[in-house]
Amino acid sequence: MVTLKQEVNRISQKRVVKSVVSLGLTESEAEVYLHLAKQGSQTAREIAEALKIHRQLVYRSLRRLKNRDIVNATTQHPSEYCAIPFDKALELLIKAHLKAAQNIEQQKEEILDQWHYMTAKQLKS
Repeated sequence: MVTLKQEVNRISQKRVVKSVVSLGLTESEAEVYLHLAKQGSQTAREIAEALKIHRQLVYRSLRRLKNRDIVNATTQHPSEYCAIPFDKALELLIKAHLKAAQNIEQQKEEILDQWHYMTAKQLKS
């Protein structure tokens, strides 16, 4: 039987996952990051077992998270992974998202020119 507290935690977790996904993470990356942020350092095997997802997906997610500088790894074998604090990760994700939006804004004229060229070509056909 699920308690009210467990249900509220599940809903809160889903909202946080959805929020970080909207900032550019995949769902598996979000789940791996949030797990590490809550549980502390773990190996990929431990993460995979806790989240009940395939270890290769965990490794792929960890690699992408490391590339975004929101997860760090030890050099020992097997590597242990740890998440940077959530507020810092959120800040990095927001900055990256804003930068992507600014890049699109800067390319707006070029995109519109390409669109007009494509649609004008179709009208002539």
